[in-house]
Amino acid sequence: MADEEEDQESVELSLHNAGEALRRAREQKNLSIEDIAKTTRIPQRHLSSIEASDFGALPGRTYAIGFAKSYARAVGISDASIGSQLREEMDEQGHGAYQPETSGYSPANPTSIPPKALAWTAAGIGAIILVGYLVWRTLFLSPDAFNSTDTGTELAGQGDDTQIVQNAASEDAAPAPSQTGTVMLTARENVWLKIYNEDGERLFEKEMAQGEQYTVPADAKGPQILTGRPDALTVTIDGQTVPDLGTAERTISDVGISAAALLARSERGAPANNDEPGQTISN
Repeated sequence: MADEEEDQESVELSLHNAGEALRRAREQKNLSIEDIAKTTRIPQRHLSSIEASDFGALPGRTYAIGFAKSYARAVGISDASIGSQLREEMDEQGHGAYQPETSGYSPANPTSIPPKALAWTAAGIGAIILVGYLVWRTLFLSPDAFNSTDTGTELAGQGDDTQIVQNAASEDAAPAPSQTGTVMLTARENVWLKIYNEDGERLFEKEMAQGEQYTVPADAKGPQILTGRPDALTVTIDGQTVPDLGTAERTISDVGISAAALLARSERGAPANNDEPGQTISN
């Protein structure tokens, strides 16, 4: 019986393109585009573009195939067959290496964003310089500086102020993030993303709403991310913000998001954009 259903499905796919096959399967289940959007968390406009084979309206080849396979699972047909057929159709229409438009944008440079500890250290040094300047001005620019009986007391007080500034800077400087710390992603605006481990096992996939957060599992094995909007995510390790994964509306994939990987990327100043033209989502 199962073989007959698979044969029937293969015949169905061969008679229509991927978009038509998805639409017919949806209509046979009496489902609307809105129903599929709620189930898959994929925007309705992208689902409509897939049904119409309007690949140019989709955010990229990676998204097109990933969305179509999610759509197929929602209507109960083979996501592998749909994915394979969609690749062929995109190749035929010249979308084999299609990527989102990135003109005018560039990847984020993590070295341009100073860590919190460095900022506090700079503030402390600035305060010490200011106090030193005030001491110098008092000693060398005031005519009565050396005649004052309170000179020793004033200098002692200023020395205490300097020590207070140094201590405050030392106490406020946050410790460096741990390589085993907890990684959290926070959506600054609506953004679709997929988290998976190094073996390709999916850990999380959805369109996050603004303000929504996701904590990367502590036991995840080499967690990585795929998203077309890395600039829409705030990344923290144990509550401390680390450099963004990117600033451009450009797809990134296979970017490590473990605490160790994020810290290593920051130290070497490597751009986050590791995507390759034509790469597809694997499930």
